[in-house]
Amino acid sequence: MIFGKTKLEMKVGIFVFLGIVILSVFVLSLGGFRTWTSGYEVSFIFNFVNGIKVGAPVRFAGVDVGEVKNITFVAPNNPTDPIKTNIRCWVNKNIKIPMDSTIWVNTLGLLGEKYLEIMPGKDYANTLAKGASLDGEDPLPMHEVVKLANNIATNLDESIAKINHGQGTVGKLLYDDAIYKEIEALSMDLRRNPWKLFWKTKEKPLK
Repeated sequence: MIFGKTKLEMKVGIFVFLGIVILSVFVLSLGGFRTWTSGYEVSFIFNFVNGIKVGAPVRFAGVDVGEVKNITFVAPNNPTDPIKTNIRCWVNKNIKIPMDSTIWVNTLGLLGEKYLEIMPGKDYANTLAKGASLDGEDPLPMHEVVKLANNIATNLDESIAKINHGQGTVGKLLYDDAIYKEIEALSMDLRRNPWKLFWKTKEKPLK
């Protein structure tokens, strides 16, 4: 009787263990779990990362190949140098990143999700090894974009104002009556004498 109870408990234990294993595999699959054999980790160094977050996609030539795993600050060796940011990423093992690749933080749309973009270079003889790092290109801060747009708008307003006041080449063409009359006279002359369009003056011989 005792032996039978022990055997039943062992079956229940095996059943519970298998259930836990299956549930763990299912949960890890939903969470996008990746083993160390499916890829490798590399780092990219920036001065400014424009709000990219852990879990953001990593794209290689526009294709998702990994994700951001960690973001930390890097203290400069020289106290006068600015602090840098280290973005550690997991990348699919089939992807080799040439050392002359260009890396930057990109945005989906104007204000969309931030992700890490890798534009592959051509030097596949020298690729980024596991655990190695590569410097990225800093994205342009939004306030710099707004400042640039304001400068363009200001210059455009000034140009339109000059045109409205008959200043500049376009303004004179539109508002200077003398130029208009000269163009009109030239047009009428060419209508009456179209051969002038093909007339070529003779060059004087050199003495």
